[in-house]
Amino acid sequence: MVEILNTSEAVPGENERFEELGRGCYAYSADGCSNTGVIIGERGILIVDGQATPSHAEKVLKKIRDITDKPVKQVVLTHFHAENTLGSWAFEPGEVISSDLTRRMIETRGIEDIHVSRERFKALFADLSAIPAVCAPTMTIASSMTIDLGGREVRLMHLGRGHTMGDLVVWVPDSSVIFAGDLVQSTTAPYCGDAHLADWPRALDRISAFRPNALMPGKGHSVVGVPAVTTAIENTRDFVTTLRDAAAACVEQSLGLKDTFNAVGDALASQFGSKVDFEFHLPFNVARAYDEALGLDQPQVWTRERCADLLDALAGIGAASVPVEEIADEAIEEMEPVEEALQDDVEPEAGEAEGEGQEVSIETSDLVSDSDFAASLGMPMEGEEAEDDALDLSTDDIVESEDDESEEEPVDEDGDKQTDDEKVLEDVR
Repeated sequence: MVEILNTSEAVPGENERFEELGRGCYAYSADGCSNTGVIIGERGILIVDGQATPSHAEKVLKKIRDITDKPVKQVVLTHFHAENTLGSWAFEPGEVISSDLTRRMIETRGIEDIHVSRERFKALFADLSAIPAVCAPTMTIASSMTIDLGGREVRLMHLGRGHTMGDLVVWVPDSSVIFAGDLVQSTTAPYCGDAHLADWPRALDRISAFRPNALMPGKGHSVVGVPAVTTAIENTRDFVTTLRDAAAACVEQSLGLKDTFNAVGDALASQFGSKVDFEFHLPFNVARAYDEALGLDQPQVWTRERCADLLDALAGIGAASVPVEEIADEAIEEMEPVEEALQDDVEPEAGEAEGEGQEVSIETSDLVSDSDFAASLGMPMEGEEAEDDALDLSTDDIVESEDDESEEEPVDEDGDKQTDDEKVLEDVR
């Protein structure tokens, strides 16, 4: 059965969990809700993702107030989806921070995403009597930034496209905890309706390279311990690559969307069918994988009309496939103004040194631009092309494992891997 609306019997907000993942790092999760991260420093608190509504955010704030009365300094949005963002202002933060790309996604897709989310997650958004305004960030970053919470540093990083175009992850080095947003899932099936499936595994590689001891996923249970974190990351990778490859095989055979949906569902079900929301996300996951296999790089905007068309197509009503030329032309027209605006945001002005132009949009005493750290991740600077396997993490974050007595494999002058067998030599401090 094709499931467009969430018919789960779970009541959003029930079975709350507020667990400490590392010193001063907490994860809030509850049935039917996105997760929220809490990082506490001497000066204040940083929140990772702000819940779907103010009432859900207030539940998180109540848990926080049981352990500290420090002010919330920042809310970081890992991506643009309404169920992660609309409750953010209930925390009364000093700043709401996102990536530049997420800001653009909010500007171009935010209102439609709210409309669609309210229909798909009726119970989750039940206490919103009217369509709220989008949660617009007050500060954005191009690639990375370090935040000083007082006595601890927190790093915000855009590690590449994956769950969405603008995903941020939040890394706390002194506790070896990473808040991965919806780039990683453990007990829930990934949602890929706005994804870049070909790029997603590379972002997972970069998360793995930190060797986190604990990880908060976008939804569901957090994982603690390096083996459990590794399993969550690799299961997410398996889901994404199976979805991508199965859809590509169907397109190669000139199958329509409905037949592709059935074939991809079968390919995923044996390993992932028991995951929370597997059937709920599947139509959107297959639709995006089908588009990407047809050559559409930018995900189409989900509107209520497009959701209805998808349901019709999977039910055998209407066209099951659309020529890739038509899809691509529409996507190019839609994304051109966004891409032009992004160039205006991140292109360094004449005379700037390489690596500059990555600063946040406004300044504050607690925030430090960290473009050197972004460069160490192998992220391309303006005017450079991305390398396929660029992953050269800063020595501040990666050290050679005491258990690894083998010689390092050779690297080139840029520090990039020269062999496929080289392992990341690190235990994150």
